[in-house]
Amino acid sequence: MGEGKKIIAQNRKARFDYSIEESMECGIVLEGTEVKSVKAGTISFNDSFALIENNEVWVQNFHINEYSYSSVFNHDPDRKKKLLLHKEEIKRLKRKVDEKGYTLIPLEFYLKEGRVKVQLGLCKGKKQFDKRNDIKERDVNRDIAREFRKGLEG
Repeated sequence: MGEGKKIIAQNRKARFDYSIEESMECGIVLEGTEVKSVKAGTISFNDSFALIENNEVWVQNFHINEYSYSSVFNHDPDRKKKLLLHKEEIKRLKRKVDEKGYTLIPLEFYLKEGRVKVQLGLCKGKKQFDKRNDIKERDVNRDIAREFRKGLEG
């Protein structure tokens, strides 16, 4: 964990369902009560994804619960949120996403120097046999670690 970085939430399912080609840090445009709700950790982004529309990147299906201590001026929990990237990065991402099978998935949300950031991953969907290989590899590594610990203990 880097200096001044506090992880709010991670999308572990995305790491299992997709192979991540590259990832990048993005800013996100939020309203006042949304920032407070995100800092409280009341977010859900299991099925979220990012789209590129009019040379802007938008996150869909990203739910931020209403802030409980707010008044009438609360935010819409399901509105699409804009991500902040440089024009060159957006153009490069657009070229990649237009290729078959690539999509943009938010991998984690964190605070960096008091600002909410998103780690956006350029991902390609895994096939069922790839997922099975990952499970098998994880089990083998776990067994090896268990045997190693037994050898150290006696």
